[in-house]
Amino acid sequence: MHKVFVTRRIPQEGLDILSAAFPGLEVYADDSPISRDELLNKVRGKDGILCLLSEQIDKELMDAANTLRVIANYAVGYDNIDVVEATRRGIIVTNTPGVLTGATAEMAWALLFSVSRRVVEADRLVRKKGFRGWEPMLLLGEGVSGKTLGIVGAGRIGQAMARMSRGFDMRVLYFSRSRKEDFEKNLLAEKVELDTLLRESDFVSLHVPLTQETYHLIGQRELSLMKKTAYLINTSRGPVIDEKALVETLREKKIPGAGLDVYEEEPVLAPGLTELDNVVLAPHLGSATTETRRNMAVMAAEDLIAALRDERPKNVVNPE
Repeated sequence: MHKVFVTRRIPQEGLDILSAAFPGLEVYADDSPISRDELLNKVRGKDGILCLLSEQIDKELMDAANTLRVIANYAVGYDNIDVVEATRRGIIVTNTPGVLTGATAEMAWALLFSVSRRVVEADRLVRKKGFRGWEPMLLLGEGVSGKTLGIVGAGRIGQAMARMSRGFDMRVLYFSRSRKEDFEKNLLAEKVELDTLLRESDFVSLHVPLTQETYHLIGQRELSLMKKTAYLINTSRGPVIDEKALVETLREKKIPGAGLDVYEEEPVLAPGLTELDNVVLAPHLGSATTETRRNMAVMAAEDLIAALRDERPKNVVNPE
């Protein structure tokens, strides 16, 4: 009988699938994140683990789980896993691509509107009984229609966000390692260098995976290239932005605002970030719709089961 550990409660549909396949399934049921020591203890003797992006699945953990055959990551990104080491050991790594595309793109738009139209500031004003009636100059923000949207990373989510811009008649620029001909044809998107995108965009939205190349992709220099009227949105990974540099940029109002769903040292935020009124802060909600999280749970569970049955999972990060 295979032994499987789930590092946090996920939607019940996924747990039901796993429980039916593995009657001895172990699930860490605490609401708080599992500690490193307990994680290392719980994975001992396990054949499969279903983990979150917040858990580091590295050589130390694989040494502890020396019978491990599959790591099912409850996320599309997998920078929390040492895939090279897993591959060397013959451990299959899976993720959950596709199912969270629409939800994450929608979250990027939610942040974009919230910061550019100052929705959070307005909400606070009303709750504190500061609303005295309509005023011509009260909390003026920036419109979206007809503006330029810069997509950094034109994968599934980046392209989905760009498609949603059609209703606002926006010009779309994108920065990507490779040309996306269908993207250009269908949306008249223009492939440009990152510096050009930063100089010309009214809204810059980040959709790149976290790699050595994208770590601090947006730092002090890049922020200085942005228009003084441009907004920065991040729903990808926190370390893509130099958070300290962003705090300084926002504090000095070199750009009017930013919307963040992810953070460099998550869940810890850079000093000063929470003190700023011109940033909207969300607690990593990109995929947080009922349907999306349920589908992620089912996908991760089914791939884990397939791997332990010596079948090919649908979503394999390391097919080699």
